[in-house]
Amino acid sequence: MTDFSDSQAIPASDPYAIFEDWFAAAKANEPNDPNAMALATATPQGVPSLRMVLLKGHGPDGFVFYTNFHSRKGGELAANPNVALLFHWKSLRRQVRVEGAVSEVTGAEADAYFASRHPESRLGSAASDQSRPMPSRDVYLDRVAALRAQYPDGDIARPDHWSGYRVRPVAIEFWQDREFRLHERRRFVADGAGGWTSTLLYP
Repeated sequence: MTDFSDSQAIPASDPYAIFEDWFAAAKANEPNDPNAMALATATPQGVPSLRMVLLKGHGPDGFVFYTNFHSRKGGELAANPNVALLFHWKSLRRQVRVEGAVSEVTGAEADAYFASRHPESRLGSAASDQSRPMPSRDVYLDRVAALRAQYPDGDIARPDHWSGYRVRPVAIEFWQDREFRLHERRRFVADGAGGWTSTLLYP
């Protein structure tokens, strides 16, 4: 009889520590953007939208990403702060789902991250009216070129409408692919007192 037991079962421990281990493995093995995550938002009426963003910070205080507040997701987050994240590391056959609400990062955090970006990325962010109609790509590139001429070293201040959000999880779920689709899932739910409860789920 085949033995389907696995010594690498998802432990019932600190979900942040599990994520740290899995993320480290993804950075070592995933060929492209191990910090890529799907971000799901919704309008107050419950109409969903989904896009890929990049994780730029994580820890017990939450998961951080940056964006233009004037974008579609920025408008939806202003009206409805509840979101879901999904990490899918195909090379590791793993997924992590995160559910929670967003809050803005501090101005100091946003300034520090903006300053760390490549100069061309800073100029591109400052030139973009993200998610708004654009008459042609040349219009956007001309804006970037004008800012490059004004700030040849890319040392432009962070726009007020460009900052970050921190997702504070109320639930984190880990999924591990197993042979014959006998997958493993463990869901952690915040207990409201700084801890977590967890349970295995049927795949």
